[in-house]
Amino acid sequence: MSNPIAAWIESRASTNRFDPSHALSDAQITELIRLATRAPSCYNLQNWRFVAVRTPQAKARLQALAYGQRQVADAAVTFIVCGTLRAHEHLLQVLRPSVDAAIMDQRTVDGWVAMAAKSHEGNAELQRDEAVRSASLAAMTLMFAAGGMGLSSGPMTGFDAAGVSAAFGLSPTELPVLLVTVGRGAPGNWPQKPRKPVDEVIEFV
Repeated sequence: MSNPIAAWIESRASTNRFDPSHALSDAQITELIRLATRAPSCYNLQNWRFVAVRTPQAKARLQALAYGQRQVADAAVTFIVCGTLRAHEHLLQVLRPSVDAAIMDQRTVDGWVAMAAKSHEGNAELQRDEAVRSASLAAMTLMFAAGGMGLSSGPMTGFDAAGVSAAFGLSPTELPVLLVTVGRGAPGNWPQKPRKPVDEVIEFV
């Protein structure tokens, strides 16, 4: 039986060339983010936020901060994927829907909140690590969602993070981790490059 997820993983490649005439509707962009937020996060912190850069003016601002990389201008949308610092402070509210849905009981939630506060409060390194982890998982899930919609995507780390924060009004607790371009691929993109043999990267214990 064919496995569409495996087929996508084996064929996925980071897209650098996009069709600049292609656009996505607000509804399509919203659906991409709805699916991206199904990614896992520690304590279900959901410590992420997404800025959908889609207007020509906003694309020009972001392209300048991404060292002129053309895909920012040509993709239908580029998402600034942010990880959130100090997310543990809002964990009680974030987990409330899980209590209302009878997935978790209040005693368990209170325990999680206490544990998260103990480990995260005053620990800037852990907060940053969790923000980067969660944003990265969300970005990969976003690319899966784009693939499921027949779209091409590409993650980008080449940008001025401080400049992006200032230009797009990010709060001091929002860390721009990745850019993810999404749109219709144009001719000229490379196929997926060969990967290391599995026996070089796995250890059975």
